[in-house]
Amino acid sequence: GGWPRAMAAQDAARAAAPADSQPIPTDPDVTIGTLPNGLRYYIRVNHKPEHRAELRLVVNAGSVLEDSAQRGLAHLVEHMAFSGTQHFARQELVNYLETTGVRFGADLNASTSFDETVYQLTVPTDSAPLLATGVQILEDWAHGITFDTAELGRERGVVTEEWRLGRGAGQRIRDKQFPVLFAGSRYARRIPIGDVHVIATAPRSELVRFYRDWYRPDLMAVVAVGDFDKSRVAQLIRQHFSALAEPP
Repeated sequence: GGWPRAMAAQDAARAAAPADSQPIPTDPDVTIGTLPNGLRYYIRVNHKPEHRAELRLVVNAGSVLEDSAQRGLAHLVEHMAFSGTQHFARQELVNYLETTGVRFGADLNASTSFDETVYQLTVPTDSAPLLATGVQILEDWAHGITFDTAELGRERGVVTEEWRLGRGAGQRIRDKQFPVLFAGSRYARRIPIGDVHVIATAPRSELVRFYRDWYRPDLMAVVAVGDFDKSRVAQLIRQHFSALAEPP
């Protein structure tokens, strides 16, 4: 009798499960909103750990959107976000991140993949100024990276060294596999680390072009999870991101 009962239980579970075509239900504790310029935000209160929050700027753009003159520039743009913005010189960003208790570094606080670029900050929420500054930094990353020429020269060297360190056996095998696995698509030729020649020589204008084309509010989301007042965080997001212009 055990086997028929087990089969009947499985059939009942399948009947109760939502169809594959139905979207996964949204957590009712997550507040989701969209600004008039198309930027989305997701806010969830979570009281543990106390007095901490994680903020993320998620950009729906990665290396697959590069053209042939930009291979590796999605990742280099990410690095430049930590080398100076409209409101923060590089050292000010370093100082802020150290104040919040996190380690500093482009690849510690952000990541670039084929399809997205994600920036993250862990901030104390028992300090209203530090929380507000964190949201201001996210805004600067969204549309205020300065691409300082001297800093760009330094970051070219940093990313070139990352490229060199990544030339192990696994990456060399992937260099052979990806053109076969992804044949006929841009994924075959748009590894996020890019092309070392482009990284070393691409003019500043190419980085700015990628940034202006793809860092646009309708391709962005702000995520905030932590021990805070939800309405206060929603207000900060609206205050800092409503002015981003939706490009033509």
